[in-house]
Amino acid sequence: MKHLAYIAVAALVLAVGIACGSPASPLAQSPTAGGCPIFPIDNVWNAPVDGLPAHPSSAAYISSIGAGTSFHPDFGSDPTYGIPIDIVSASQAAVGVTFDYADESDPGPYPIRDNPPIESGSDHHILIVQQGSCKLYELYDARLDKGAWYAGSGAIFDLRANGLRTDGYTSADAAGLPIMPGLVRRDEVLAGQINHALRFTARRTRKAHVWPARHDASDLTDPGIPPMGQRFRLKASFDISGYPAYDQVILTAMKKYGLILADNGSDWYVSGQNDIGWDDNALEQLKRLRGSDFEAVDVSSLIVSPDSAQVPFDRKAVAPSVARQGQQASYTIQIAGAGATMSMIDPLPGELSIVGAPVTEPASVAPAAYDPATRTITWSDAPPVSVGVKISYTVTVDTAAIKPLVNVATVSRAGAGAKQLRAMLLANPLQRFMPLSRR
Repeated sequence: MKHLAYIAVAALVLAVGIACGSPASPLAQSPTAGGCPIFPIDNVWNAPVDGLPAHPSSAAYISSIGAGTSFHPDFGSDPTYGIPIDIVSASQAAVGVTFDYADESDPGPYPIRDNPPIESGSDHHILIVQQGSCKLYELYDARLDKGAWYAGSGAIFDLRANGLRTDGYTSADAAGLPIMPGLVRRDEVLAGQINHALRFTARRTRKAHVWPARHDASDLTDPGIPPMGQRFRLKASFDISGYPAYDQVILTAMKKYGLILADNGSDWYVSGQNDIGWDDNALEQLKRLRGSDFEAVDVSSLIVSPDSAQVPFDRKAVAPSVARQGQQASYTIQIAGAGATMSMIDPLPGELSIVGAPVTEPASVAPAAYDPATRTITWSDAPPVSVGVKISYTVTVDTAAIKPLVNVATVSRAGAGAKQLRAMLLANPLQRFMPLSRR
C-alpha cells in the first residue's frame, strides 16, 4: 500500500504550501498627516489589493464607466484645483455647524479656523485634521453666513481606529466614506511612495453600496453599473516604464492599492490634494490611461466585519514550506501596531535550531530576542497603529524524520486578548510520491 503513503505526503505538501504561502514582503507603513496616522495599518484604505482576484463583474463595470474613456487627475498646480487639507492644532477652538442633512451628519462641533481653505467648484469641501486628538473632520457644501457655519453634511472620523459610519449614512462624500485618506498628495509622490487607495468618481453609479461604503446616491439598478465602494486597480500587466518617475509613484499605487469609487462625478476622475507645486506636465501624461487599463477587484476576503474597516493583517509564514535535514527555512511574522502594549511569544519546535538572531522591522520598534534556554523568540513594545511590525528569522532542520513541524506564535494586545499565528514546515518530504497509483 505504498501508494497511500505517497498520496498522504502529496496532500500534506499541497496543504502546507497553501496554508503557509511565502514570507511577507517589506511592510509599508500607513500614511500620516499632522503627526497623525491616516487610519491604522490594518485599515481597508491601506490594504494592498494587487494579490486579490478580479471581480466577476469587472468587464461590465469597466464598460459602464467607459473602457475608452481617459483617466483624469482631478488636481494640479492651479490654486483652485484639488481638495485642500487643513491641519489645525489641538487647541483650535471648535464651532457649531448647521446641516441640511442633520439626521445623517455628526453634530460636532468642528474645529474650523478663521478663513479655512475650502474646495473650489460646487462641492465646497472642508477637510480638517486636528492634531492631538487625531480626528478627521469633513464637511460638504460648507459655507459661512453672517458669522455662522452651514453645510450640506458632515462626518467625524477617528484616525486611530477602524470604525465605519452607520450603514445608510452619508458623509461629506456620497459613499459615506472619508475623503482625505483617498487623496493623491504631493508630499507622498515626492517621497516616492503612496501607501493607500485613491478616491475616484464615475458619472453613473448603482443604487447600492458595498463594503466599506455606507451610502449610495443613485436610482439606477442595472447590475452592470458599479456600486459605491467598489474597488478597482490598474492592471498588473500595464507597462509604466514609459512614464516619468513622478507618475510612476501614482501608477504603482493604483496597481498595489487601487481606487475606491466614492462619489458621483466625471468618469475616471481621481482626486488629489490642492497644491500649487504639482508638476502639471507630468500629470498630463496620466491622461494617456484608458478605462480598459483597469479592472474591478473582489475584496470580500478582506472583510473582518461588515461594520469595520479593519482587514486581516497579522500572519505568520514560512518559506520554503518543505526542507530536508540540514536545510534552512525562513519564518516571517507580521503584526499590526495597536498604539498600546503588545507582546509576542514564539517557541521553536525541538527539531529546529535558529540561525543567528531574529530581525525586527522597522528600526523604530524594540527588537525581538531569542532565549536559547527556553528556545523561544519574544518581543514586546507599544507601536502606533500606523506601524506594521515584521519579525523574521532563519532556522535549520535538525531531524531526519518525515514529519510536519507546526510552529505557533502567540500575539497579545492590551485589552484585546491573544491571537495565535501558525505556520507549518514539512521536514524531509519523500522525493517520490508520483504517480499516485504506484503500488
